[in-house]
Amino acid sequence: MCVDGAADMGKSSARTHGQENDRRIKANNREYNAQFRYANNYIKTSKYSIITFLPLNLLEQFQRLANFYFLCLLVLQLIPAISSLTPITTAIPLIGVLALTAVKDAYDDFQRHQNDSQVNHRRAKTLRNLKLVEEKWASVQVGDVIRLENDQFVAADILLLSSSEPNGLCYIETAELDGETNLKCRQCLSETAAMGQDDAQLGAFDGEIVCEKPNNLLNKFEGTLSWREQHFSLDNDKILLRGCVLRNTSWCYGVVVFAGKDTKLMQNSGKTKFKRTSIDRLLNFLIIGIVFFLLSMCVFCTVACGVWEWLVGQYFQSYLPWDTLVPSEPVPGAIVIAFLVFFSYAIVMNTVVPISLYVSVEVIRFAQSFLINWDEKMYYEKTGTAAKARTTTLNEELGQIQYIFSDKTGTLTQNIMTFNKCSIAGVSYGDVVDENTGETIELTDSTEPLDFSFNPEYEPEFKFFDGSLLAAVKRGDQEVHDFFRLLALCHTVMPEQKNGRLEYQAQSPDESALVSAARNFGFVFRGRSPNSITIEVMGEKEEYELLCILDFNNVRKRMSVILRKDGEIRLYTKGADNVIYDRLKPGNQADIRSKTQEHLNKFAGEGLRTLALAWRPLDERGFTEWKRRHQQAALSMDDRDEKLDAIYEEIEKDLLLLGVTAIEDKLQDGVPETIANLSMAGIKIWVLTGDKQETAINIGYSCQLLTDDMAEVFVIDGTSYDDVDSQLSKCRDGIRVVNTFLPHGHSDPKPQNDTANGGSVVTRPSPGRSANVKLNAPAVSVVTFSNEYVSGGGPYSAESHEHTNDDSNGFAIVVNGHSLVHCLHPKLEEKFLDVVLQCRSVICCRVTPLQKAMVVELIKKSRKAVTLAIGDGANDVSMIKAAHIGVGISGQEGMQAVLSSDYSIAQFRFLQRLLLVHGRWSYYRMCKFLRYFFYKNFAFTVCHFWFAFFCGFSAQTVFDEMFISVYNLFYTSLPVLALGVFEQDVSDATSLQFPKLYAPGHTSQLFNKTEFIKSTLHGCFTSLVLFLIPYGTYKDGLAPDGKILSDHMLLGSVVATILIIDNTTQIALDTTYWTVFNHITIWGSLVSYFVLDYFYNYVIGGPYVGSLTVALTQATFWFTAVLTMIILMLPVVSWRLACSWMRPTLAERLRASLRRRAAHPQPRTPSTKRARRRSVRSGYAFAHQEGFGRLITSGKIMKRIPHMDAAVSALAALPGKFQQRPATPPAFETSPPSPPSPPSPRAPKQDLGSVEL
Repeated sequence: MCVDGAADMGKSSARTHGQENDRRIKANNREYNAQFRYANNYIKTSKYSIITFLPLNLLEQFQRLANFYFLCLLVLQLIPAISSLTPITTAIPLIGVLALTAVKDAYDDFQRHQNDSQVNHRRAKTLRNLKLVEEKWASVQVGDVIRLENDQFVAADILLLSSSEPNGLCYIETAELDGETNLKCRQCLSETAAMGQDDAQLGAFDGEIVCEKPNNLLNKFEGTLSWREQHFSLDNDKILLRGCVLRNTSWCYGVVVFAGKDTKLMQNSGKTKFKRTSIDRLLNFLIIGIVFFLLSMCVFCTVACGVWEWLVGQYFQSYLPWDTLVPSEPVPGAIVIAFLVFFSYAIVMNTVVPISLYVSVEVIRFAQSFLINWDEKMYYEKTGTAAKARTTTLNEELGQIQYIFSDKTGTLTQNIMTFNKCSIAGVSYGDVVDENTGETIELTDSTEPLDFSFNPEYEPEFKFFDGSLLAAVKRGDQEVHDFFRLLALCHTVMPEQKNGRLEYQAQSPDESALVSAARNFGFVFRGRSPNSITIEVMGEKEEYELLCILDFNNVRKRMSVILRKDGEIRLYTKGADNVIYDRLKPGNQADIRSKTQEHLNKFAGEGLRTLALAWRPLDERGFTEWKRRHQQAALSMDDRDEKLDAIYEEIEKDLLLLGVTAIEDKLQDGVPETIANLSMAGIKIWVLTGDKQETAINIGYSCQLLTDDMAEVFVIDGTSYDDVDSQLSKCRDGIRVVNTFLPHGHSDPKPQNDTANGGSVVTRPSPGRSANVKLNAPAVSVVTFSNEYVSGGGPYSAESHEHTNDDSNGFAIVVNGHSLVHCLHPKLEEKFLDVVLQCRSVICCRVTPLQKAMVVELIKKSRKAVTLAIGDGANDVSMIKAAHIGVGISGQEGMQAVLSSDYSIAQFRFLQRLLLVHGRWSYYRMCKFLRYFFYKNFAFTVCHFWFAFFCGFSAQTVFDEMFISVYNLFYTSLPVLALGVFEQDVSDATSLQFPKLYAPGHTSQLFNKTEFIKSTLHGCFTSLVLFLIPYGTYKDGLAPDGKILSDHMLLGSVVATILIIDNTTQIALDTTYWTVFNHITIWGSLVSYFVLDYFYNYVIGGPYVGSLTVALTQATFWFTAVLTMIILMLPVVSWRLACSWMRPTLAERLRASLRRRAAHPQPRTPSTKRARRRSVRSGYAFAHQEGFGRLITSGKIMKRIPHMDAAVSALAALPGKFQQRPATPPAFETSPPSPPSPPSPRAPKQDLGSVEL
């Protein structure tokens, strides 16, 4: 971006009118612009109008297969010849479902209508006939010149023409676009800025704009303005987008370029990718299976009906006359009747396909979302941010996550940058050294920071501890002054005065930290104009002429400014160290470069974010020639960015190194513990970051993704296809050798000692440490249950997951972005997957946003695994959208990630509660709900099938038609909804304490095809017992007074009543966690059945009036009910008791243990099982050991493996990574005691059969 106005570069180079992809606009010329039919500024996000709502909404709803299926059934029921049920049995539930959905859709669309109306009726001042006229936003058109005032929303995408600020500057807030509240600067052309607020000049402005077509790129705009026979380059810095708010600027004028639906805001408001859970996909499959089951029953009944009518029915025509449309001949008549009966049974047994299932699922998900939103333990008080479920359709998927893909900066770290250390001219600053011993002093909260009060502009919150740097500044060290002068000049920060105090608005926390550091050391950035930058150096004012800004982007990874002062032109640059080093002047500063490189490695090894600073002098003639060519590239409409990058390369060379900065970005609270718990839950965590390799590795150690217990940390950093292929082969060979000689799950013998609580304490000494060494008290103790609680080997038992997450022999891999390009090549993809899927931790560094999304898609495609992506910045959006579930963190990088996410949280540590508590509960509840729902529906519907054998397959129903209509809506809906919303097998604290409770979700153990078949078979058995026992009792039955009991209505009432009692008992057995709502819904539904039956039959006058009353007065009913319930419940209770005894789940073992300990409290016995020691490598906020950075960069980061003797020779034979080391003595032998390790922040490992108490 050159600051000077553009010269006329000639029509041949600037004009692109002939190109079809260009958009041509003339200011203040509506007639000319009308020929192109550009969109006006009216927006419409609503879907319906009053007239179109009913037909369009019904059309949408009937596109759902279930709704269309029931509509067809309703039509069939309107045909008397084939329907034995009144249409009301299908109409009531169908209308109920359609009405509920329509009300929800209408409410949503009404909200959209209100928002549209509010926006379209905002007022804008538009120039009409050289006068300002106030009109609605909806009336603004492309080419209009409009006036904006402070704190006003921008009505459309406009080209800035003039503003109240000097040099045509204005400030905007883009929170509605990207969530960022920091102010951004925009600047108009100096030629148009001269018009000021002269309405006559602005009204006569007739510039022609040629620009790009409408698109959704918020940070890119290319165009050319032709005015007064000159052509001017237009870019994003001259555009104000719709949705922005004008701040700190009294007024500005602009010409509308894009309006309405063409604006970038509306272009970005498209529909996000539709996501469905694995349970949704399974349900669709199961519903199809249920339909086939229904059709098979109908076919059987059809054949049976034809046979019965042919053999028996034809002789009963005087009693059961055939319909007039049925032929009188026996065979043709039987065939026609059987054909009609097929449709009749499809109607009678339609409830086997549950229409209420979808409504119930949505209600449960909706309620679960509120439970997430209302969780106070995921509320971050510091920012006042609560967790939010931005979608209601994915809750149970949170309980099945297998892979987490996480950003680093702002996600694992705080993204609050502090200037920590630096290196200037080969001298390192930042460490506090003890004057007596010469050793580096560890900084603590009690360490006294330097006093910067000599500087009137210092910031009290700024802390720095190395006095030598401040002393160098005060004594006027030229190199130190040049270093801080660069920090004060080379940036895009905007200053402003608030309450008499200087404050900075920065595009990124890094820039803010660097400018703040220069300010506190006495180099105060005071202000800027388009042509100048003003700073204050130790109280002395300095003003520089700003000639050009070579802005930062993700490809260049650097930014530069070109300044003139006292006739001297200088280029100042800052950027990634590898980028700057490649552009240093050859053969110069060899000593400084070498020392600075050492400091860079040391800083990166400490987990600090580094930037290199450099400069070069420019001669006037060379700069003038370069500026001319830069202006040509800036005006180009074709490949402008590429041409500018090439021009920038020409001048950003032969640089002189000044030094490097090291910024600290601390880990968020609870990150190591969260990662440890999620790993223990069987979730694999991948970190995808743009940071350099050394920084990524050390953050990995800090947050426990990488540990010293690992067998090897592989590094893939090849630059060519062959290099990467070779490195992956070596990694695969190394993993195979270690797994061959030290198979996964190998562990030392476990001496067990009886404890007072009846369990056994497991002792697992660390390598090189004697078992009898007294350890520091652990954060938690680990107790393994004795065999009376851990028998069996079922899917939830200890044995099946004994060593799933054992840290020993684990591998990790670090992949560079340039290597990842080759890893994702189709020919290397399989080998790459073979390696990374055997690694416990994967870190990808220097990756682009697109590569993040590609990695997620790779795992989704190859593993069919449920993935979650979490990030906080715009560079994480593609990854968040690609994953099954996207989680956004409300961080320092704006809100774009949150706006694209399915769930938002304020801190990474809340992720474990979101998954291990809410995710696990949601999955557990949904699975329990579905098992019970299918059970009760089959128990209810299949009764008609059994009755068919006793009614000549005539499609006669067992139950009253009203009972059939409201069975799922009233009698059984609320208890199962309460189960789906409130049920929990263990408390939230227990879920967090025992992460392995999460494991069943990975393999869909709680609801799958097998569980579905079990539920349906159970329902069929229940329906058989429910029908046959009452039928056997009441067939030819007599009351004590001699009255006949064997009528159809009495039998139907008895079966219906026992069915409701069975459903109530079954859900009471299924309910583990009883709340007031459960009691009200379960027992209330039972009571409501009798109340509603009485009301319908006696008040409304139903056909079954008196049937239930007669049955309840007879002892026969109560005997039948008790006998039926015993037969139904005895197998269920027996099976559950046997499973809980022989194959208990971890949750059942936990509940049993807690009940036992509550009854017999025991004193707590500390465990001797210790967490592994912390890595000697450290990260952001931890102490550092000498030589730590060199240890990482050397690549020799092998950790000693227990019992390595057998594998040493094979490992040593491999080239590259593996080196022979001394054998470790067996852990059970006595060795000299070593000092105890400091306590680890990581939670100790858990076997599935062990619990923390």
